[in-house]
Amino acid sequence: MIYENKNQLKKGYARILKLDGSDVRILDEAKLKSELIDDLIYTAVFSPDQATREAACWLIRRAAAAMGIMSASIQPLYEAMGRGEVKGFTVPAINIRAITYDVAQAVFRAAIKKQAGPIILEIARSEIGYTSQKPLEYTCAVTAAAIKTGFQGPLFLQGDHFQVNAKKFAADAAKETQTIKNLIWESIEAGFYNIDIDAATLVDLTKATVKEQQKTNYTLAA
Repeated sequence: MIYENKNQLKKGYARILKLDGSDVRILDEAKLKSELIDDLIYTAVFSPDQATREAACWLIRRAAAAMGIMSASIQPLYEAMGRGEVKGFTVPAINIRAITYDVAQAVFRAAIKKQAGPIILEIARSEIGYTSQKPLEYTCAVTAAAIKTGFQGPLFLQGDHFQVNAKKFAADAAKETQTIKNLIWESIEAGFYNIDIDAATLVDLTKATVKEQQKTNYTLAA
């Protein structure tokens, strides 16, 4: 079901979720997983009312937090690997471009079955564009999938290849740089705690040295 307004939404989660200040308390976990979570994510994506979509997103993320599911950064694990404190495994990064809710469920079911370690779920700037899938929508779909499948633990969400558009950068470097910065902040607020900034498009291979080739990249970073 897709709730068209907040009143419908409230009736839908009554006796399953209870608002407790800025938190959500789960009254019926079985019904949350079997029924309500589907309605919440479909509402978050497809409701005609923006306020209702935002409310559904909030409920998904707060209900997940109550179940021990929340966004986290993979950076401490990478640092531990670099120090040699953990080894013997790799961390897959999976780009989900479409039907995110369904594909993420398949990922989590496999992770649970195989008792897999950390997995990164990511989406690139280009993929955000051609799928019309904003960072918050992506976060909510992945989080809802974790609830649905019973997955618990940290969710590692990554902005993959937040790539600088070379033509737009050449036309207006400040504007294109600000566009990347705005996407980064939007993603962080949505729970993406690892961001891959890709400025490789600005490398000028006609230059003689690596430093000269990457000069525009230094300008962007500054």
